[in-house]
Amino acid sequence: MNLQRKSGVGRFIFLLVAILILAGCTRLATLHFYRAAYPIHYRETVLACAKERGLAPELVFAVIHCESGFDHQAVSHVEARGLMQITEDTFEWARWRMGDDEDRTFGDMFEPETNIRYGTAILSLLTEEFKGEREVLAAYHAGWGNVKNWLSREEYSRDGSTLDYIPFGDTRAYVAKVLQTKKIYSQLYQF
Repeated sequence: MNLQRKSGVGRFIFLLVAILILAGCTRLATLHFYRAAYPIHYRETVLACAKERGLAPELVFAVIHCESGFDHQAVSHVEARGLMQITEDTFEWARWRMGDDEDRTFGDMFEPETNIRYGTAILSLLTEEFKGEREVLAAYHAGWGNVKNWLSREEYSRDGSTLDYIPFGDTRAYVAKVLQTKKIYSQLYQF
């Protein structure tokens, strides 16, 4: 009887250890899967530009992930280019606001470092203008003028600085997606 009890305890401990090992492997596999799905390509450039502009790196990674999926050659249906999907008008506005006298052209938006530099400058400029991340992201997606208009209308903003409702469905979905992606980046990485 004592031998059977020892044998049963041994099997229990073996089974418990096996379950713990499998759980650990599953957690590592899950972490590996999520990090593959939410990469941090161009890490050094993103971290440097985010720090320079006072932005959370996970926000910049989330915008890149949602805008282009890290495809530096991406072009949208409105001709936005590169990692952070910058349009020509927005590029020119950012150049003017940054006081940029470098010999840059809209064609340079396919260069990852240049695109990230301008994209983070745009996010930073919008952060100076708007109160919260939802408003900043709405402006990044739908334009500064649209968000200013929405904030001035009571059906979209009760206080004039926070959007209670984003009237463009695609912009509403974009803002939610970027914020969810930012949350995932925050959970996966320590910046």
